Amino acid sequence: MTYIDPDREAWQVFKALPKGRPINMLNLIRLKPRAEYPADHPDHGKDLTGLDAYRAYGRTSAEGFARVGGRQVWVGAPEVMVTGPQGEAWDLAFIAHYPDAEAFIAMVRDPDYREHVKHRTAGVADSRLLCLTPREPGEGFGE
Repeated sequence: MTYIDPDREAWQVFKALPKGRPINMLNLIRLKPRAEYPADHPDHGKDLTGLDAYRAYGRTSAEGFARVGGRQVWVGAPEVMVTGPQGEAWDLAFIAHYPDAEAFIAMVRDPDYREHVKHRTAGVADSRLLCLTPREPGEGFGE
């Protein structure tokens, strides 16, 4: 089973998060070998890779991301699944910070973003998006 967008139930839970509380979003992305744009999209038939499409998504959505107060706080290159299903290998991993859930919701509802996200849809084969509440770390793991 693959996941590209949140389902209705998860979206409802996300929208009910406490207001005014910062969130971090862990993004795990597996890309398609070849981007799959709909026939009416300007990039249809251009033989772009999934990475090309995802980078276009990042470039075109960057202004709206910043406008709502979003910023990337961590990025890493996935190398090997040490614990977990080997089939869950990821091409990209990063954490995006938002002032609160409302900022994320405002971004995804923005008409410009809705156009830019078509690049993401064209390039992503599977993904995970985990909302995290940031806090100061303690001495030991999980503290």
